Parts: sequence; C-alpha cells; structure tokens
Amino acid sequence: MPLTDTDIDIMACVPLGTVAAQLLLEVKHVHSSNGCLSDDLLSALQDVFGTSLLSALDIVDRKGVTHVSSPSGRHLYLVVGSSGRLYTCLPSGLYCPCTYFTYAALMKGEALVCKHVLAVQLSQAMEACQELNVSDEELVGLLMNKDTATAQ
Repeated sequence: MPLTDTDIDIMACVPLGTVAAQLLLEVKHVHSSNGCLSDDLLSALQDVFGTSLLSALDIVDRKGVTHVSSPSGRHLYLVVGSSGRLYTCLPSGLYCPCTYFTYAALMKGEALVCKHVLAVQLSQAMEACQELNVSDEELVGLLMNKDTATAQ
C-alpha cells in the first residue's frame, strides 16, 4: 500500500526510529479500517513504548489532545495530563515540559517519549485530535507561557 501524505506526516513527527514509526503507521491503518486496535498491535506498542502506552491511550480516550494552529501555519499540541495539567508539546515530538520526558527520555535514555508525546502521536495516527484555531499572537502566548496549566 503506498504512503499517503498523512502517513508521511506521521513518520516525519516520529523521532523514534523505524520500528516505532511503522507501529504508528499500523495504528493509523488498523484504526481507520476497524475503529479499534488489535491485541497484537497493542502488545507490540507496549513492547516499544512500555508503561507510557496505557496512560497515553487514556489521554486519547479522554480526548485530551488538542491540535492548535494559527493562520501563519504554525502549530503545536496541548495535552491534558492525568492530573489535569496542560502540557504544550511540539509537533516534532522532540519536546514536552514534563519531568518524565526530561529525566527518562532525554537525560537517562530509558524511554523513547513520555505519555504526553505518545498521546499526540497516537491521536494523530487515530485522527482523534481536537482542533483549535488561534491567532498568531495567541499561539505565541501559549508558547511563552511558562506554566501551561493556566493556559486552559
């Protein structure tokens, strides 16, 4: 099956390597066909993403990922964590302000991503993101806000 533009977008945002990118493409294809994920696919995702998977799926189920875009074409993702705190994640998948991402993913290399970044990637693959259009000034405000928990 040839890659679509959406497939290429998913792969471009996944700085995780070939296995993770292929799994997320499989999520997209299986979910668009069946509306759910198979046990085998969930098991493979668990093997790659570990403990972040269940928390990320919970965020997706709660519709906790919002794709925010501005007229200039810039965009980011707001993710509501399990505590209700709002996290700003970049589309590249290379940043989340949570301590787990900083400590486990960046400093120790024990995890590929945190649950917030994984929730963004799963939401993209399953087309489950909420959409919010804001002005360029509002987008800058979201990026400049040190405590994104108040940006709700």
